[in-house]
Amino acid sequence: MSKATHHAVSIAPGHNKASLSRGQKAFNSLIRQIEKRRTRLRAWERVTPDFQQRYVDVLLPLERESTDLQVKLVYRLDDVWNQKGLTKTERRTVSTLISNLAGDLVEACNDAQLKVIYNRHSKSDYDSEAAAELEDMKDVLEAMLGVELGEDLDMSSPHDMLRRAQARMEEQQAQYEAADQARQARRAKRKKTARQQAAQARQQAEQAELSQSIREVYRKLASALHPDREPDPHERERKTALMQRANHAYGRNDLLKLLELQLELEHIDQSAINELSEDRLKHYNKILKEQLGELDQEILQVEASFRHAYGIPPFIDIAPATVLHNLANDIAGLQQHIRDLETDLLVFEDLKQFKGWLKQLKYRQTAVPFDEFPF
Repeated sequence: MSKATHHAVSIAPGHNKASLSRGQKAFNSLIRQIEKRRTRLRAWERVTPDFQQRYVDVLLPLERESTDLQVKLVYRLDDVWNQKGLTKTERRTVSTLISNLAGDLVEACNDAQLKVIYNRHSKSDYDSEAAAELEDMKDVLEAMLGVELGEDLDMSSPHDMLRRAQARMEEQQAQYEAADQARQARRAKRKKTARQQAAQARQQAEQAELSQSIREVYRKLASALHPDREPDPHERERKTALMQRANHAYGRNDLLKLLELQLELEHIDQSAINELSEDRLKHYNKILKEQLGELDQEILQVEASFRHAYGIPPFIDIAPATVLHNLANDIAGLQQHIRDLETDLLVFEDLKQFKGWLKQLKYRQTAVPFDEFPF
């Protein structure tokens, strides 16, 4: 985003008019909406580097520390489970706790011994369970996509399965687009009715007028700037930068940016904006609607990429104004989680203490499932 001085574009009521026309109101509304989208995109540009740094430098190390402590807790629990002095009920509680903890940690840690511990306490087999889950995932994906993912799929890798599903989706999309292009080509070859020909001519004329509207604004800017004709080096540098901004805006069909540049260079004034004809406003409003739609798509892409990069699920709202605050909360929660784990590990030094700790967990079990305990 440009850091140049911002010149707001809007239509104000004239001395001889009490209110704005419908087209003028639409113009102002579109300008406000576009500026709102621009502001959101600029906010994402500002906040993302700070978020990335805090995420990598603070959150990820805390997550690794938390995982290491949880692994340590599983090993301690397994050691205690093998000791004398526990009742059958206490052993069952410990086994359930180990199963829930170890099952989540095996994949994250790639620890073969954790898998052995999980199998012993869950009375199951981790690899068989994982294979069954992947088979279920494969069936669901094939049913959703309506395609076969293939028998050569690596059934030990969820990532391989998702990559294959993505490839199949892209193949389907390519086939759909090819079929659609073929249909359009067949339609183009058919003889059009007089009504169809007239509609096509109107559409082409309208598009030409829209392009001409943007081109006119751009040409006025280009003819006024001409940095190559400027003898003063400082002024030439300034005009070159302005010309680059104009070229960028023209390439993106960014009518609003071109109008802002005209105001900045004082090639037009507020009265010129106020006196735009209704026909010109109609063209401008159509261009601005298209620009607004493109900005909405850009925001969707930026936010989808942000979610993907940091593992944020779609049901959680994100906004540039809140993501750093939410990250700070996550960091604080992890820090407390680590302190709790460190405290929990101290109870293994004394069997009596451990039994008391286990009893507290048992009481909490009635309200909170094991997989929701804070470790």
